[in-house]
Amino acid sequence: MLILAAILGILVYGIVAATWGTLNSTLGFNHAQNGSIALAQALGLVVASISVGPLIDLKGKKVALVGGLALIAGSLFWLPTAGGDYTTTLICLAVLGLGGGIVVTGANALVSDVTESRRGTALNLLNLFFGLGGLLTPFVTANLLNGDAIRMCYLAAALAAVVLVVNILTPMPRPTGERGFKVSELGAVFGRPALYLLSLVLFLYVACEVGVWNWLARYLIDERGLDKAAALNILSLGFALGLLVGRVVVARILVNVSSLTVTLIASCAMAATTYGMLQAATARGAWIAVFCAGLAMAPMFPTTLAMVGDAFPRMSATAMGVVITSGWIGLAVSSPIIGNVARASGLRTALLLLPIFSVAMVLVNVMLRPLLRRK
Repeated sequence: MLILAAILGILVYGIVAATWGTLNSTLGFNHAQNGSIALAQALGLVVASISVGPLIDLKGKKVALVGGLALIAGSLFWLPTAGGDYTTTLICLAVLGLGGGIVVTGANALVSDVTESRRGTALNLLNLFFGLGGLLTPFVTANLLNGDAIRMCYLAAALAAVVLVVNILTPMPRPTGERGFKVSELGAVFGRPALYLLSLVLFLYVACEVGVWNWLARYLIDERGLDKAAALNILSLGFALGLLVGRVVVARILVNVSSLTVTLIASCAMAATTYGMLQAATARGAWIAVFCAGLAMAPMFPTTLAMVGDAFPRMSATAMGVVITSGWIGLAVSSPIIGNVARASGLRTALLLLPIFSVAMVLVNVMLRPLLRRK
């Protein structure tokens, strides 16, 4: 039941992550406004993940999962009532980010604690449900709801409410004190360079992944002339499916290959595939490139969190919250940059940020190796 509760929470967040990328081509906001709305969501994620780590270590995972899911359900029910109003949409996405950040930290910390011997494998399997959620949002919107993203919001809100009830009814262990939050041990967490390098990895990675979620459909419609249904299907059956398949495959690979090696290979592949994604001239070529980009990105988020869990066995939720917060800061930085560069020079130029950040991840991985490699 613990694993099921975490899986359902991550599934809901996968749906949430794809919500704005599905909606933004419908509401008629310009690139700069879309970037600001994505920034509001990112700020909600930042506030949640930096504050919820100590709360989880003190009060347990159930408090976080229940509270985060309540915020997600409420904001998804509220968002369709905005009627295209920019300010209301901005507030809704900020609340959605707040709930999402709490759920992501809580669910990953829960699975990290109950699967210590196979942490990397377990976290990749958990986060494949993020890919499933991300696949469902644009796919259902394009193929079952005739492009009606507002109805998709209501469906997502109903699912979040059901998952909220499941988490309320699931018994979860309270902190024992052995691994909980202790002010005296903060120096041992924040004094290690590995924490900041792992944070930088997630900063760069999330900027890339959410750049695809938020901007790919708009890019394919505006720059490549695809219709909305085709663009959303490439996002779902290309990128999201690649994430899902990649996490199934890498969960097995991590049994025999180190997390550092897996993330190094993935970073190299991300640089190549995100650049290739922007060169594809046809819908078929775009699907192939986007699917490969999803495969390349698949292990990065959960495997980085597994490295955090391995490196910080005490106060693990606090350390994980810091690293996840850095990821959301990557979203906060990248979305306004992409939006404003797109307004000045076009979305294709703006999205070159993705392969550039991928190359930077390769360099950070090389710096991490002597700090995390087991003797």
